[in-house]
Amino acid sequence: MEKQLNDEIDLADVLLKLVRGWLSILAFAVTGAIVAALIVVNTIPIYRADAMLQLEEQAANPFAMSSDLAALLGDSGPSSSAEIELLRSRLVLGQVVAAHNLAWVVEPHRMPVLGVMFTRYPIPMPQFGVLRSYARNGESIRLDAFSVPPRWLDEWIRLEIGENGSYTLRLPDDSEITGQAGQLLMDNERGVALTLAEVNAPVGRVYWLKHLEEIRAIANLNSSFSVSEAGRNTGILRTTITGPDETLNERILNAIIQTYQRQNLNRSTAQTQSSADFIAQQLPEAERRLNDAVRTLSEYREAQGSIDLEFEAQALLEQISGIETMLLDLQRREDELRQRYTESHPTYRALLDERERLNSRLQSLRDQAAALPQMQLEVLNQMREVELAQQIYTQMQTRLQEIEVMRASTIGNVRIIDAAASQLNKVKPSGSRTVALGLIVGLALGVARAVAAGLDEQKGITDIKQLDALGISVLATISYSKESDTKSRRSGRYPIMAIERPTDLVTEAFRSLRTSLHFSMLDAQTKTIAITSSHPGAGKSFCALNLAAVTAQAGMRVCVVDTDMRRGQLWRHFGTQRFNDGLGTVLAGDARAEDVIVKGPIDNLFFLPAGKYPPNPAELLMRRTFHELVAYCDANFDLTIFDCPPVLAVTDPIIVARETGATFYVARHLLTPLGEIEAAIHSFEAAGQKFGGIIMNGFDPKKAGSNSYGYGYRYHYQKRED
Repeated sequence: MEKQLNDEIDLADVLLKLVRGWLSILAFAVTGAIVAALIVVNTIPIYRADAMLQLEEQAANPFAMSSDLAALLGDSGPSSSAEIELLRSRLVLGQVVAAHNLAWVVEPHRMPVLGVMFTRYPIPMPQFGVLRSYARNGESIRLDAFSVPPRWLDEWIRLEIGENGSYTLRLPDDSEITGQAGQLLMDNERGVALTLAEVNAPVGRVYWLKHLEEIRAIANLNSSFSVSEAGRNTGILRTTITGPDETLNERILNAIIQTYQRQNLNRSTAQTQSSADFIAQQLPEAERRLNDAVRTLSEYREAQGSIDLEFEAQALLEQISGIETMLLDLQRREDELRQRYTESHPTYRALLDERERLNSRLQSLRDQAAALPQMQLEVLNQMREVELAQQIYTQMQTRLQEIEVMRASTIGNVRIIDAAASQLNKVKPSGSRTVALGLIVGLALGVARAVAAGLDEQKGITDIKQLDALGISVLATISYSKESDTKSRRSGRYPIMAIERPTDLVTEAFRSLRTSLHFSMLDAQTKTIAITSSHPGAGKSFCALNLAAVTAQAGMRVCVVDTDMRRGQLWRHFGTQRFNDGLGTVLAGDARAEDVIVKGPIDNLFFLPAGKYPPNPAELLMRRTFHELVAYCDANFDLTIFDCPPVLAVTDPIIVARETGATFYVARHLLTPLGEIEAAIHSFEAAGQKFGGIIMNGFDPKKAGSNSYGYGYRYHYQKRED
């Protein structure tokens, strides 16, 4: 039950960790905002231009149009979806790409990482070496002509500005050609043509040119161009285009909508032109039929003499001609209705009934005409043919004139409501939004780091009660000193607090450790101790060094032996060199201890360095010479401290512990896991050894758990003036 409670998340504890790590969180937030600001100033801004079109239901026409002509030309308005696709078609965009040379790509040679920032702002940059080639603010070039062979489409070509308006092109095949600004450069052998119309850049600047394939250039334009209908079935189209150049955006968008408007007008004109061409083709044939009918009638009358029709026959002829004309009109109406209705539709059925009635009436009139005398009947038929041909010819002429009027007055059904105009603010990047996002991300990372650091701390021991449960006494608790920790990280050496800060609480803790050690060593066989830990960073060397210093200040002769012959670093604190003779040399029998031991920075403090790192430290410690060294130290010093490597990493501390009077374990508050301490105890017990006590190092009451206790006091010295 207790474990479950401990595993639960303590919100107050988390909040406390966040408060302790406020400086780190603030640093992350500021860093995130700075990085976001750099991204903003180092990103090419993108602007947007928009325009609005209206699709009218019917083309505006000041002239009236007959129903027959309307049926012939069609009066239904275009579908918005279809017109949107036409706007985005290669037919329209391809013309814009060709007219504005959008297949040409010109890119300045920018500095890596921060190059965009130098082209956007007047930031000074040295003019030497490779820096000469990088683009600066306010520089540009302009092309008037550019073409490459098909094999070099979509390939980069390097252009370097030379002196006196000259320039050099490096082609994809690594060949070079030289040209002059303002003149056409033509290389017929390679198929390259270029006119550099304007140069606003100094000597040495480099630009990159590319001629895109037409289909790729159209695709690039299509990706930056969008069309949408404003509402449902409104016929209002909103068009937008994005790009880094505001003026170019407006020019391109205006070109797109104007090209589309011309295409729409051409489609409307093409419809009337097609009808006019068809009628113009049929008109000569209708005229020929009329002339033939008139000539046939004249020839018959001349052959038969003057033949006059009676009033009844004349009326019969007029009725037959009128009904035939009505039937022709019904035929045209039927063709129109057939496209919209089926034969079962009431309107369609009414037309069929009307045609049936007229056909019946026509047949009756023809039967009456058949009863006329033969000569009158023949003249009647021929006069009917002439009148019918005359009507067809007159209708075709009238219709052709109407179509010509319609074609002359066609204005299309697309109207530009708003021409292209750029928006005031750039589309991206949004400065305030990006910086705010960077700030939020930085805060999140800072909070995550603070919480993660707190979780890492909780993996280590949090209070002394956990150590007491192991059955081993805690000799001393060394408080955490931020100043000493920072100094050791900066200089790479542990400070000797007894010398540098004799009144510090940490120094007093080592004096307390000296007292506890005195009583715990009363029954020891030798005046030697070993200090170890389970992992690097616990502070065993720091404890060994400062314990030796406070003991020496008490008037006792103390020797510190760097027993870590693998990574020992105590030589840094005593002014010796790493490759001097040391413990390894003594154990190998190549030197005597009294010749290798050096004096420390204070009286009564001596030091035996590890010396050169040997290949077999454990084997050297197992030699008889190490026993002799311990005996020598016991005879010549009041206390000898063997600073050993971590016990869970190597077996050296266990070997040393067999010869020394006692062994002490250094555990780091919030860093050393309880499991490592138990593992170290088991390792010693397996070898028949045990720890004489534990030293709690780096204890921070502010970071201790809720069940921990802290303490603190400070000595204040004041010089009395008599």
